[in-house]
Amino acid sequence: MTPEQLRSFCLSFNAAVEEFPFPGAPEVSVFKVGGRMFALTTLDARPLTVNLKCDPEEAIRLRGEHPGLIVPGWHMNKRHWNTVTVDGGLPDRMVRELVEDSYDLVVARLPRAERLRLDRP
Repeated sequence: MTPEQLRSFCLSFNAAVEEFPFPGAPEVSVFKVGGRMFALTTLDARPLTVNLKCDPEEAIRLRGEHPGLIVPGWHMNKRHWNTVTVDGGLPDRMVRELVEDSYDLVVARLPRAERLRLDRP
């Protein structure tokens, strides 16, 4: 998955936005829904990585199955976030599923009224 494909996929979700909230690191893209982050990446980094929210038990399983490619979230709560290397070591389909799972976890935690607004076309 290329950086452009990762950005496009993150922005393909309903109400997803890209922000650059860190003045000291203007190259860091933060993808949010309802004001909450579901993905964080530096799109010009090599290797390309993305921090994604994950169910804690699933996070441990994924780290065990893909050592070195999926690790505890860098600069994040390591119980709830993974850093995923997006350099071809993992199938693109799996990366897309992990991004989607992260988005879904964040949306599930939004207030009901906010979730209902996201469901509208």
